[in-house]
Amino acid sequence: MKIKFTNFILAGLLCLSVCAFTIEGGKNGKTKTTSPPKKFIDPANMDLSVKPGDDFFEYADGNWIKNNPIPAKETRWGSFGMLNQENTERLLDLLAEVSKTSHPAGTLEQRVGDLYASAMDSLAIEKRGFDPIKPALERVSKISDLNGVISEVVFERTHGEGDPLFRFGVSQDSKHPTKHIAELNQGGTSLPDRDNYLKDNARNQKIQEAYKQYITTLFTLTGTSDDAAAKNAATIFGLETQLAKAQLSRVAMRDPHVTYNKFSVADFSKATPHLNWVQLMPEMKVPGQDTLLVGQPDFFKTEDALLASTSVDDWKVYLEWNILKSSAGSLSAPFVKATFTYSSALSGQKVQAPRNERMSRLVDGSLGELLGQLYVAKYFTPAAKQYMVDLVNNLKATLGERIQNLTWMSDETKARALKKLAAFSVKIGYPDKWQTYAGLTIDRDDYFGNLRRISEWRYNYAVDQINKPVDKTRWGMTPPTVNASYSPTNNEITFPAGILQFPFFDFGADDAVNYGGIGAVIGHEMTHGFDDEGRQYDADGTLRDWWTKDDADKFKTRADQVVAQYNGFTILDTLHVNGKLTLGENLADLGGLNVAYAAFKKTKEGQSHKKIDGFTPDQRFFLAWAQVWRSSQRPESAAQRILTDPHSPEQYRANAPVTNIDAWYTAFNVQPGDKMYKKPEDRIKVW
Repeated sequence: MKIKFTNFILAGLLCLSVCAFTIEGGKNGKTKTTSPPKKFIDPANMDLSVKPGDDFFEYADGNWIKNNPIPAKETRWGSFGMLNQENTERLLDLLAEVSKTSHPAGTLEQRVGDLYASAMDSLAIEKRGFDPIKPALERVSKISDLNGVISEVVFERTHGEGDPLFRFGVSQDSKHPTKHIAELNQGGTSLPDRDNYLKDNARNQKIQEAYKQYITTLFTLTGTSDDAAAKNAATIFGLETQLAKAQLSRVAMRDPHVTYNKFSVADFSKATPHLNWVQLMPEMKVPGQDTLLVGQPDFFKTEDALLASTSVDDWKVYLEWNILKSSAGSLSAPFVKATFTYSSALSGQKVQAPRNERMSRLVDGSLGELLGQLYVAKYFTPAAKQYMVDLVNNLKATLGERIQNLTWMSDETKARALKKLAAFSVKIGYPDKWQTYAGLTIDRDDYFGNLRRISEWRYNYAVDQINKPVDKTRWGMTPPTVNASYSPTNNEITFPAGILQFPFFDFGADDAVNYGGIGAVIGHEMTHGFDDEGRQYDADGTLRDWWTKDDADKFKTRADQVVAQYNGFTILDTLHVNGKLTLGENLADLGGLNVAYAAFKKTKEGQSHKKIDGFTPDQRFFLAWAQVWRSSQRPESAAQRILTDPHSPEQYRANAPVTNIDAWYTAFNVQPGDKMYKKPEDRIKVW
């Protein structure tokens, strides 16, 4: 789903079909027993006292939410959270096994096992305290001028010590997607969003105070006096607020043309006289570059002026902070505790997850294509991959039919849309060619050093790609990742191995459940190729307009209707969903559900009226969609997600799309007067 909605796991095929499991009688002579059939749509999870046309989310998921409170270690809980937990337990089993013995140096098992072992060696970590960062703090203390400040920014970035001042990376050139290019983007702040600095309300004031206390605590843990630490916090917050003022909003950055600004390195250096990119690019290990992309040019002009107008001593405090915040979670317990105290102010999380769970995720995030090989060997089957291939092909054909039948689009644009759809590539399960992390050394006795080496290796790997053609076989997610994605520059959809698990898919489930789950996910990812951002890229992934003006205007009219619908939703009584920020995901939800339903109607069950557990096939399809989104979350997390998450809250992901689909009204006899009812002429039709 260009889904970057939080972690959507699906951990392979471990005999998920529980429908008719039997145990034969043994030596005791007992007759066989049969477990009850698995209910893929279970009325016990529903609140049948609620009319489906009043609140479909509550009708489908109400009792489940009431009976499943959020665990203390979680910020929200629902289908994704449960699947995440199951996946974590699988990873823990793999890591416990591979880490208990030694393996030959450089092997997959050695590096995965020793990274986990080093991460779990809490005695050694506690003994070292903050010794691992003392050399870096000492280095910063010796800076004497602005050139030293800028050199330190480069050093920290190239040695895995953080990303002060701005973001730098290597990406595909959106207008030449077969080529890599160096790219600069705004950054330099620590709070999740610019509005956390700039909007004066009670919630932001609470977050700001927690952040300042976090800064103060970390400095005092390294021996700074209380007064000096508090002064440092004020300095850092003041600098970051100035940087936040210069940043573009998340909504503004949704337009890929706004963030596509190509400069010659020499010309951009003239715009930022204190940041000489002609000199800095080689220092950042990117020599010989004549051009670069800059996402937000005005930000860098402001930052350059701020560099000159701010004292070197203040910048030294800022750079010390960058080292502290990027390291604190990997140091001894007082640093980890301070980090959690701060993060819990943002999220509402009550207790920290157990260390082994946190470290299993760290290994997956660090050596994902090594750990992933162990994962798919145990939890992913060829049958699962083939099912996905077949389902993707079915959904792809159905989306093509829907495009062909659009009444608002001209034949000229339809032909180009179908060409783009035909060019879609699909990644399922795991890479055909695994990343080897060549040259990366993992030491069983050096946890902090391992993390620094991993960060530095990743940086070096990225910049090494600049003079090489784009390798479209590379994956952006690891096999156990709980997610799926669409890449506009590759024009591809990706489904990691995790995706085949209930509630998304089960071999024992009927078609209604699988099409309402994984089918809608596939349709969602495909629709991202035609959402407000994805539609601006053509069949080969180039940022290039392929629409007639009239068709583009008609699309924008429909997209604006989606924006207006979601702007009308609130959470926590007063916080409105940002319809513009969430537009891409909302379009993908609406399109994906429509495509999945049309594909479902081609199946034998989709054409029947046979009830299962009291529900018709169409009812089961829409209930399967809704139960994917069953979830509750803490108020702090909900408020932060409204600000930063391009996905709408789960209740509106369940409710909003169905109100635009005629079949849902028929399936549940939704009538005028029901709270979710929309007149037929008001139902939004896009893809």
